Amino acid sequence: MKSIYLIRHAKSSWEFATADKSRIISERGIAAAHSIGKYLAQYLPDSYVIWCSTAVRAKETAAIMTSYFPESAPKIVYHEALYTFSEADLTEFIQSTPADISTLILFGHNEAITNFVNKFGSISVSNVPTAGFVQLDFATDTWKNLEKGTTTRIQFPTDLH
Repeated sequence: MKSIYLIRHAKSSWEFATADKSRIISERGIAAAHSIGKYLAQYLPDSYVIWCSTAVRAKETAAIMTSYFPESAPKIVYHEALYTFSEADLTEFIQSTPADISTLILFGHNEAITNFVNKFGSISVSNVPTAGFVQLDFATDTWKNLEKGTTTRIQFPTDLH
């Protein structure tokens, strides 16, 4: 069994003129990241890895959310390949995951996340919003040949208020 927790970065700020990769999260995004982090901490498995896009807004989101995880949680590993908006690139990255990893927690970007959820999940989602979380489970021993899985959990910040 393989599980993936897909988390879209929190709402970014457009207050400052900066490169896309350098955008920070907004006050609303900070609040949403705290809400989802508290929620997500209740559903962590015993073992997992945390991988994150190298974009500032994804890093900030991951830092806030994982602050609610146990002290024994693994460190966040940043991957340039997760700074993608393409579902095909995201899929290729996930399929390269070593087989000994059972659960991935990934912080990334849309369109890639919504399209991945709809391609591999059992529930159609029109849009995974900023700071949104979707868990997919797969009845397989390897990440290489992912097929349709089961959408186990969906949580969006607006549902927690």
